[in-house]
Amino acid sequence: MKLGLRICVNTLSGAMQGVPALLKLLDEYQIQASFFFATGADNSGRLTDRVRQPWYPHLNFASRLYGIVILPPKIANRAAKVMQSVAAAGHETGILCHDRARWLKGMAHADQAWTRNELSLAIDAYQKIFGNKPKSMAAAGWQVNPYLFQLQQTEGFDYACDVRGRSAFFPVLQAIESTCPQLPTTLPTLGELLRQGGDVNINNVHEYLYAESQHILPQGHVYSCNAEMEGMTYLSVMEKLLVMWKGREGGGIRPLYEFIDDENRSSLKRHQVGWAQAPSSEVYYATQSLPL
Repeated sequence: MKLGLRICVNTLSGAMQGVPALLKLLDEYQIQASFFFATGADNSGRLTDRVRQPWYPHLNFASRLYGIVILPPKIANRAAKVMQSVAAAGHETGILCHDRARWLKGMAHADQAWTRNELSLAIDAYQKIFGNKPKSMAAAGWQVNPYLFQLQQTEGFDYACDVRGRSAFFPVLQAIESTCPQLPTTLPTLGELLRQGGDVNINNVHEYLYAESQHILPQGHVYSCNAEMEGMTYLSVMEKLLVMWKGREGGGIRPLYEFIDDENRSSLKRHQVGWAQAPSSEVYYATQSLPL
């Protein structure tokens, strides 16, 4: 069974440190994957600590003392060459979102104008770097709304990987339909498994993920990883997974665009999109629901 890699680049550190490490690892094992980039301001430091701003540590004291406002860096501006190196290495590239913090907080309940603006910002930033519009997308945090699906169709995306599920489908949400196929994430994430505790730990989590990937699905499996986790803190776990997946028979590891072609696109069915709670978390994400 084939397996697709959805690699999300959420932050500047993920782009500058995690991506090069992943590129080196993927090159070593001759594997192609799909990278999806956040392009706007990296507000990750502001989400964890309103005072400490990790991009300019030498100004922390002055910031507190004089009330200096330090704007977070824009990922597309600082990491453009790294992003281009991903495409140069033969990997698929697409967009994750523009401002990830804003996307996670507002996307699920946003109106059409807000959604169009956020998507347009990400598309424009991507186009400035690569010289063409993105043809694929993976919504940050699996956070969506019906207008996003509608806009993906209008923008001519080949596919999107915005939800969790089991097989490719055409999405329907709040009576809005889209002919842009959804290729859902099928496997649990590394973080989800580690948060479960019990017998799962950093030394054996790759075995649990591999076991999950052995369950047969119609189009194969899609694994979603983060440049900040699998590319940095848990790079050794990622290597173990790649070795195990590459060694199994039937399909190998592929970029996501290879899962959707004219033949299987014509056979896709419409499915309602719903919401499910992430394991060991209070977060809800979009998920494939009932067929229509």
